[in-house]
Amino acid sequence: MAVPPHVAVVAFPFSSHAAVLLSFARALAAAAPAGTTLSFLTTAESIAQLQKGARLPGNLRFVEIADGVSSGGAVLPPPRRMELFLAAAEAGGIRDGLEAARASAGGAAVSCVVGDAFVWVAADAASAAGAPWVPVWTAAPCALLAHLRTDALRQDVGDHAASRGDELLTAHPGLGGYRVRDLSDGVVSGDFNHVINRLLYRMAKRLPQSATAVALNTFPGLDPPDLAAALSAELPNCLPLGPYHLLPAAAAAAADSPDEAPAAEEASDPHGCLAWLDRHPPRSVAYVSFGTVASPRQDELRELAAGLEASGAPFLWSLREDAWPLLPPGFLRLPAGLVVPWAPQVGVLRHASTGAFVTHAGWASVLEGLSNGVPMACRPFFGDQTMNARSVARVCGFGSAFEGPMTSAGVAEAVGSLLRGEEGERMRARAKELQAMVGAAFRPGGGCRENFDRFVKIVCGCL
Repeated sequence: MAVPPHVAVVAFPFSSHAAVLLSFARALAAAAPAGTTLSFLTTAESIAQLQKGARLPGNLRFVEIADGVSSGGAVLPPPRRMELFLAAAEAGGIRDGLEAARASAGGAAVSCVVGDAFVWVAADAASAAGAPWVPVWTAAPCALLAHLRTDALRQDVGDHAASRGDELLTAHPGLGGYRVRDLSDGVVSGDFNHVINRLLYRMAKRLPQSATAVALNTFPGLDPPDLAAALSAELPNCLPLGPYHLLPAAAAAAADSPDEAPAAEEASDPHGCLAWLDRHPPRSVAYVSFGTVASPRQDELRELAAGLEASGAPFLWSLREDAWPLLPPGFLRLPAGLVVPWAPQVGVLRHASTGAFVTHAGWASVLEGLSNGVPMACRPFFGDQTMNARSVARVCGFGSAFEGPMTSAGVAEAVGSLLRGEEGERMRARAKELQAMVGAAFRPGGGCRENFDRFVKIVCGCL
């Protein structure tokens, strides 16, 4: 009799990575064969955060791994905490986590290691355990391809990234729609020794050598064919499964209790964003959010506020409360707007009144907007956000991008165009076209459903 699979899911416990991977693990737990055990490996602090809103399925359990931080020490900045976590992981933290997972599963050895591609060290631990490593890439495919091509890009661009910033990367298959200055931090410019840039460089070296398959946060038809072909040439079993928040388990949960969905949404909307949206006409509201990490400087924040007011459009702005004092006097009392410290983003983007999305172009936010047919104006800040913004504005054509800091005139023009202009109608039509493609990809027989079924079979040893 075959031994049931025991899958270890290794998270990168920073930013929103762990939450995204937990959603992915839930989908895997729901789709895995009967008897499959899943262990979700992350740090104690990450577990405490995830447990606040998590009710795990019966076959999925948390397992703590070392964070490398001494207890009782001073509060450390995120880059230093990342360095300590990765050092602990390389020193045996992931290997020890797999052993703890085995013990908590009654002695069942881990049969496959699925993990955030950022934690490339898991490849070594998987190999030592005699298990395949199947990484999950949470960002955009274009960024992954750029990291895989880092050496070639550095050889091409050399020390001339600034002077050649507007050149298209036509010499690099799959990247011809992007400029030199669109490339992610640490590829051809920036601090190559920053912890994230070192991590991504080493990850890109390891993926082609060690991955059994790679999950991609995209869907068939979103990326240009040459980009998809270039990734497939570099990596084994590239499987577009995204947007991850639409994986079958989430769709099934919504279908099982449709009458409970509005009540659940209201309970997770403490600031009344959805009720406020209910009072506005369809496609009339601009939603503004830069995620939990990115934040404009004070001068740009004021320009954005002035631009929203000048646009004449109602707006909903999700902004950390510590930034509210930086806004212009009286701005919080404007009758046309609602500023909140947090908004239920998926619900807001799904709402009929939301007609435009001003975003930092984090990939999860881009996919959430796209999957609801909302065109967007992108203000990227760091990392892969500039590549994402280029994808939105030029490569895929369902939004626009600010070339540099926002100005009040630029914001007013961008918001007005998305909500009322002819160009905005074209972008909305393209966003709706891609939204329909997402829906088709997740229907039975669709590309993402079939790829996810294949992923489950690979992970559970059925293929």
